[in-house]
Amino acid sequence: MAPTAVQSFASFGGRVEVFDHDSDACNCSMRFAVYTPPQAAAGGVPVLWYLSGLTCTWANVNEKSGIQRYAAEHGLMVIFPDTSPRGEGVADDEGYDLGQGAGFYIDATQAPWAHNFQMATYVTEELPPLIAKNIPGADMSRQGVTGHSMGGHGALTLHFKHPDTYTSVSAFSPVVAPKQVPWGRKAFTNYLGEDRGNWAAHDATELVAKRATAAHILIDQGSADTFLEEQLRPQLFADACASAGQDATVRMQEGYDHSYYFVATFMGDHIAHHAKALKS
Repeated sequence: MAPTAVQSFASFGGRVEVFDHDSDACNCSMRFAVYTPPQAAAGGVPVLWYLSGLTCTWANVNEKSGIQRYAAEHGLMVIFPDTSPRGEGVADDEGYDLGQGAGFYIDATQAPWAHNFQMATYVTEELPPLIAKNIPGADMSRQGVTGHSMGGHGALTLHFKHPDTYTSVSAFSPVVAPKQVPWGRKAFTNYLGEDRGNWAAHDATELVAKRATAAHILIDQGSADTFLEEQLRPQLFADACASAGQDATVRMQEGYDHSYYFVATFMGDHIAHHAKALKS
């Protein structure tokens, strides 16, 4: 069944459209957004996936980052999945870092989460053919992935698992080593169970050691980010990349925090990074 358009906004010569659809992967209604740049009117354009962070929806990055300006400049379509299943009957938690709004882009195996929280399958298997069939101008032979915080974790791990699909990758303040930080330990214990042996497949710092790719990874991290030392720890990933021979640029941005003020400041660099890789 085709997705249902629920909102539409003109932006920088293109259009942000918001859709609802019934998800087989997540067993509920899901919402996503698409920014189609003006260049798509003349033919296929590369597709960039933007994965948002904890508590966010499709709207945060669209309203706060200026992403449409840069996507229009470079001729990239951007897809914005939600961060989790939502709605009545979908498992949830009182904490902001578990349950609705906190899917971590993995497939849960534990009750009560497994019934709905199949976000890896949703993003990598269910949404792409839906986009290809229903969104004119999407060139699915050229795809990249980026994201912020929890979404940065998703961008990195999905790239390492599907390097031939997401050939360009970047991240803003990503959770790079979820096995070693509170956000990741809480989510993985609940979604995947107590056996930490099952966690490594969803940890970018461990994945790069075994699955280094040909991509150049761009990461920006604010030095004034209040989550830096406890939750993010980008040096762990930088060191793992160096050991694995992975081409990566990890930039510490002095004075910037975890907010969309930070993301907006460096969004232009990230879109240019993807455009260079996807249009070469």
